[in-house]
Amino acid sequence: MLTVLFFGRFREELDCARLEIELDASCADLNSLQQKLVSENGSRWRDVLGQDNVIRALNQEVATGNQGLADGDEVAFFPPVTGG
Repeated sequence: MLTVLFFGRFREELDCARLEIELDASCADLNSLQQKLVSENGSRWRDVLGQDNVIRALNQEVATGNQGLADGDEVAFFPPVTGG
């Protein structure tokens, strides 16, 4: 089981703070998990998570898309940070 968390405006726009997802072959790494969430949850999820600049963390550390996932992992999605 994976725990998936959403922060900032992602939490608001998706109306979701936390999901529990069964780990299977369709979500073997961060890229495939993100794609699975987008493809299974409709256009609002695609608009929010379907961008290349989404910040992701794996077990509370910033992660890259090619990192593999294991049962019990915690994945978090953050909106890109801007400033000026």
